[in-house]
Amino acid sequence: MKNTKQLVLSGIIPILIIIGWYYVTNYTNTPKAILPKISAVGAAFVKQAVNGQLTADVSVSVKRVIEGFFFAALLGVTMGTLMGMSLTIRSIFMLTLNTIRQIPMMAWIPMIILWCGIEDLSKIVVIVLGAFFPIMVNTLSGITSTPQGYIEVAKLYRLSSWKIFTKVYLPSALPQIFVGLKLGLGIAWMAVVAAELIASSKGIGYRISDARNLMKPDIMIVGMLLIGIIGILMDRILSYIAKKVTPWVEARRA
Repeated sequence: MKNTKQLVLSGIIPILIIIGWYYVTNYTNTPKAILPKISAVGAAFVKQAVNGQLTADVSVSVKRVIEGFFFAALLGVTMGTLMGMSLTIRSIFMLTLNTIRQIPMMAWIPMIILWCGIEDLSKIVVIVLGAFFPIMVNTLSGITSTPQGYIEVAKLYRLSSWKIFTKVYLPSALPQIFVGLKLGLGIAWMAVVAAELIASSKGIGYRISDARNLMKPDIMIVGMLLIGIIGILMDRILSYIAKKVTPWVEARRA
């Protein structure tokens, strides 16, 4: 019953948006070049799906996101853990990483393209740079918020550093780590689309940019909707994994 209510409530705003969109495009003088009809967007989606363009663009962008997100997660969790467990490592890297984190992602893209070209490597580097920081920061927060009493008990039993990490730090930090992973995944999508908009010959971002140049807003909206839908699906998958890996979090909420 609770899930049904949540499902109904979550559908209110999308339904209102669709109703408003239908009204504006059918009963006002809004130019089609600014906002196309829902039917036109649907037709563009079908056309791209039939000719294979949709599958090609989605597969390219998803591949880039998965590869970049994997490296960002690996680096972010590792660095956050090391900085959280060692004050020395934190002192060495914190100032530099905080400085880099303040530079907007869009400012990095021209330089990364200059270094790595316009092929997949530059997109993956942009994704890693964008997704790394929320993962690292949340991992660091999770590690440093581990109750000191647990750590002292582990040291009292003379556990190795690895066992202290796996038995004490990691279970305590996992909820925060998954928060960082979910934030990083969202940024990964923004990063790949931004990179593809600027310099690419394939992918969803490229298709949106190409449609803009050709004044085809229906194709642009198809690309935007695809990004949102795929992003939600990937977020749900990550949430499902988080529930399975951290069942005690759900138990506390219940």
